[in-house]
Amino acid sequence: MNKSALVKAIAEKTALTNKDVDKVVSMFLDEISKSIADGVNVRLVGFGTFERRIRRGREGHNPRKPEEKVYIPAHYVPSFKAGKNLKEIVKKTVE
Repeated sequence: MNKSALVKAIAEKTALTNKDVDKVVSMFLDEISKSIADGVNVRLVGFGTFERRIRRGREGHNPRKPEEKVYIPAHYVPSFKAGKNLKEIVKKTVE
C-alpha cells in the first residue's frame, strides 16, 4: 500500500475528501519525521515506536575497487519497533 492508496482507503471510511485526508496524512508524516530528526521518540500505543538511532562508524569497501577501504562515519538512522497490538495482528503461524 502506498500513500495514495492509504488516503483513498481512509477517505472511503470517513466523510472526508481525498484532498482533506491527504493533507492530514502529510501533516502526520511530517510531524513524525521532524520529531525523529530532533531526537524525540514518537510512541503510538499499541502500534509502535518511531525513534532515531546511531549507526556506528565502520570501515567498508569500495564496490568498484574491492581492495580500497573507505571509512563510513557514524550517523543517525530512523528506526521502528512494532507494538504489542500490531505484532498480534500480524502474527500468523507459518505452515
